[in-house]
Amino acid sequence: MEAAVRVQLRNATAIDIGKKLVELRRNGGVVTQGRVLTLVVCTDGGRGLEPAIGAATAAAREHPCRVIVVGRVNDGHAPRMDAEIRLGGDAGASEVLILALHGPLADHQESVIVPFLLPDTPIVVWWPTSPPEVPAKDPVGRLAVRRLTDATNDADPMTSIASRRAGYTPGDTDLAWGRITYWRALLVSALDQTPHEPIESATVSGLANEPALDLLAGWLASRIDGPVQRSVGDLRVQLHTRSQTIELVRPQEGRVATLRRTGKPDSLITLARRDSWECLAEELRRLDPDEVYHSALNGISKVEYV
Repeated sequence: MEAAVRVQLRNATAIDIGKKLVELRRNGGVVTQGRVLTLVVCTDGGRGLEPAIGAATAAAREHPCRVIVVGRVNDGHAPRMDAEIRLGGDAGASEVLILALHGPLADHQESVIVPFLLPDTPIVVWWPTSPPEVPAKDPVGRLAVRRLTDATNDADPMTSIASRRAGYTPGDTDLAWGRITYWRALLVSALDQTPHEPIESATVSGLANEPALDLLAGWLASRIDGPVQRSVGDLRVQLHTRSQTIELVRPQEGRVATLRRTGKPDSLITLARRDSWECLAEELRRLDPDEVYHSALNGISKVEYV
């Protein structure tokens, strides 16, 4: 692994940071060729900063990119920008640029990051904690082809998911959607076996503050004609057809799920909760609008909460 390099610049300008990046690349033999996108991570200063950086750099191992982490520092000071550049080590083939914006400068994130965007590459923006109400109308969001949020980290996840539906623009996605990718795949696989009957009703159960389950219920409601219920309780999904019940159940903190089907032996399946970096890496594989996610958002309005 390439040796880790961390350089801090206090009260820096874009020109100062740009010169230092060129110097580090020249001295370390690092080039930007092969980087496929720019990932902008918008944070609330120190809250959740290192976990967000860790998730972004882990996802960047699969998608070499420039990671720009920009945070607000509401300290009432004069406008100032502090920066940290990370190369090598955990950053892998990517480079991480962390910008702390002080004072009124914090209200102009889009102007600050423009000089650091890689030319001729897509821009993806991720809000790990507190996203704007309509990401596509945010000044930074307007620069991006994909806008990623994460309702799981919000104080009121259900309200957050509802706002995603109201403010949806093609290119939006929430990482809660990626947390149920394997659940959806397993349910579809189970239905793809005889007797190939349509689903008449479904139930999704789990924690009340788990928005991934609301999206799962919305996805089912957008795909079937029968009722879909969302309840609070053990983590499980039940699909009812004319002659059988398909159930996928897992302990809340477990790693192994059980797939049950009427008249057939149970199956044990590894199904651990996905980390943020895994969901982020999945979303970076596709830069086109996710129409299925949009359908799942709309389907939430058809779900019966019990």
